[in-house]
Amino acid sequence: MRVFVGITGASGALYAKRLVEALAASGTEVGVCASGAALQVIATELHGAEQSNGVRLSRDETLARFVEGTVDAVTIVDPNDWFSPYASGSAKIDGYVVCPCSTGTLGTIATGGSQNLIHRAATVALKEERKLILCPRETPLSLIHLEAMVTLRRAGATILPLSPGFYHGSETVDQLVDFMVGRVLDQLGVENALVARWGQEPSA
Repeated sequence: MRVFVGITGASGALYAKRLVEALAASGTEVGVCASGAALQVIATELHGAEQSNGVRLSRDETLARFVEGTVDAVTIVDPNDWFSPYASGSAKIDGYVVCPCSTGTLGTIATGGSQNLIHRAATVALKEERKLILCPRETPLSLIHLEAMVTLRRAGATILPLSPGFYHGSETVDQLVDFMVGRVLDQLGVENALVARWGQEPSA
């Protein structure tokens, strides 16, 4: 299975990292494309202590840390690589995920625009009628954001807001992250046991 994961500048880097880890663990071939804004968020949210101590991670170092432990399954793709297979409908890609998906990215995709590979890959997914999952995290949402989501849903995208549920009795941030990552994996058809199914006892 081949999945494209686009990461944009919305807060929620931990969701993206856990998603890539889970996909890699499932045997999925993963293409990761992070925008410039996404790299800033990743560095801030995942390495904030170092940032506050004056350390400024380079793009390469940020990405290397992000895919640490998953390098055998992950290919990093530059957002300006228009020759990437993810930019073409003729390449066989099983699913596309943008996680987290900024509202700016939502709006661009909704208009059919392609300013980078993440936008283009999403456009390919829609035109080829393949699985496209967009994971916005912004709140509150303006009418512009909501109308963009409606447009994308009508075009075939799945809108999966990063809004974890609490009914499983999660006690840690990691459990809340897994709740959402499990939902994304379900939409992709990837078997997982990140969260107990409703009516089932949690695994030990």
